[in-house]
Amino acid sequence: MSLRICILETDVLRPELVDQYQGYGRMFEQLFASQPIAAEFDVFNVMNGDYPADDQVFDAYLVTGSKADSFGTDPWIETLKAYLLARYNRGDKLLGVCFGHQVLALVLGGKTARSSQGWGLGVHRYQLAGKAPWMDPTVSELTLLISHQDQVTELPANATVIASSDFCPYAAYHIADQVLCFQGHPEFVHDYSRALLDLRQQSLGQEVYQKAVASLTQEHQGGLVGEWMLRFVAHQQLAKASLSA
Repeated sequence: MSLRICILETDVLRPELVDQYQGYGRMFEQLFASQPIAAEFDVFNVMNGDYPADDQVFDAYLVTGSKADSFGTDPWIETLKAYLLARYNRGDKLLGVCFGHQVLALVLGGKTARSSQGWGLGVHRYQLAGKAPWMDPTVSELTLLISHQDQVTELPANATVIASSDFCPYAAYHIADQVLCFQGHPEFVHDYSRALLDLRQQSLGQEVYQKAVASLTQEHQGGLVGEWMLRFVAHQQLAKASLSA
């Protein structure tokens, strides 16, 4: 079994980082390549109006992070929202990270806003609530690399929180077996986070910058979240395979 994932890329990297990291689509491909569930990917940059053809079939659609605001009114964001709502209404599985996490919450009836607590940066720790079958391997808490000013402030009515912190109460949620979203960046690696912090050092200020850099000595569980995502997408197929084994 090999999953087909459509990656809807919602940003381009800063010029200084493109040679090494290429783009968020490529970063997700590298994250998923190390997982026990096989998957193949097609990347579409929706900022440029690039979307899959109507006859292309995918097991899930993943919306990446972005410098843009989820509550922004840029034409490409409005187009993306309409596209995601149509996919949701068709019953497609949807995954969201950072901007994607927020924009899916908005599309499905939630709310987002700029955080009153400022930037969330570096390695952040979350408490886990509940346990779903696809959350395997299990952990008691979750650490992820983060980089965000905006947050989900109200979840869609039918969403269930699975990770939270005092800084970010709605850090991860799912909607039944159809939608799974994380505020943190499972696709990030420490070196990328450090490079991004260095580029933003002046605008962040020394105190915020130094605190974020110090947190990078901690490990993060992006690989675990990558596995959860693929297990979420493949859950029904894996359950059927287990019953027939």
